[in-house]
Amino acid sequence: MELHDVWFVLIAVLWIGYFFLEGFDFGVGILTKLLARDRTEKRVLINTIGPVWDGNEVWLLTAGGATFAAFPEWYATLFSGFYLPLLIILVCLIVRGVAFEYRAKRPEENWQTNWEHAIFWTSLIPAFLWGVAFANIVRGVKIDRHHEYVGTFWDLLNPYAVIGGLVTLTLFTFHGAVFTALKTLGDIRDRARRLALVLGLVTAALALVFLIWTQAAHGDGASLAAMLVAVVALVAALAANQIGREGWAFALSGVTIVAAVAMLFLTLFPNVMPSSLNADWSLTVSNASSSHYTLKIMTWCAGIATPIVLLYQGWTYWVFRKRIGTQHIAEAAH
Repeated sequence: MELHDVWFVLIAVLWIGYFFLEGFDFGVGILTKLLARDRTEKRVLINTIGPVWDGNEVWLLTAGGATFAAFPEWYATLFSGFYLPLLIILVCLIVRGVAFEYRAKRPEENWQTNWEHAIFWTSLIPAFLWGVAFANIVRGVKIDRHHEYVGTFWDLLNPYAVIGGLVTLTLFTFHGAVFTALKTLGDIRDRARRLALVLGLVTAALALVFLIWTQAAHGDGASLAAMLVAVVALVAALAANQIGREGWAFALSGVTIVAAVAMLFLTLFPNVMPSSLNADWSLTVSNASSSHYTLKIMTWCAGIATPIVLLYQGWTYWVFRKRIGTQHIAEAAH
């Protein structure tokens, strides 16, 4: 295996980690409107992800940085061709972070309500657009012989990509619901489990269409195996949720995300960005990569830094592992 193949796998792992972790906190942000009945319950939901949401976004920064360093041609074509959707995602992530920090800075109801609206929409929009973006990468986009994107924004909103966006939106919301059930106490925990059942069934219907479409158009034996793991894990997550095994339900919903994203990367390889105009114009792991020397240095740096980051983030989740409920929310923080 060449180093550019190794870095394709590592970038896939970074995106998988990002969607696993950021997926549930996008879901929790969406649930502030779907699940919470009052300001206290919204505060409970926000507090479940309060210690970890910013750490989860580090995976996105690392994935973007690794793509820039390991596959500069891929990075250039992706970020120029998908400029508008990626800009929308970036603005949403900025506003979302400000909303988490500023919401409780003033006691006025309008102030807090406006930031709560921001949390909802800046969680929902990226959850949808990430699915649209990755569906288009797998499907192929209009790349010319110079490796430049020559399509429009509206070309990205094709039926396959829209279904992909709906899958990530519902899957992340389901993932957030089982995380909420795992992290909360009392009535909100019970309602989160009931809502997770509905969300899971909707996710299963959409995901089945999208995954079968992907497999039929681009798949092979390895992607089929990943698809089957995703389907089985989602069904098992629903079953675990129904019997009140929230830890298993969350782990299995996470396996669903891992397997589904792995399937997309398996169908993509050895391409990193296929051209729908001419297969010979596609970006691949070989023609889009940096030099061997650059990849070698990156590999040494990643080997040293990655275990430290994983240990620190794992420690953070361990420290903030306990459940919370409305009784833990001080009146002044509502």
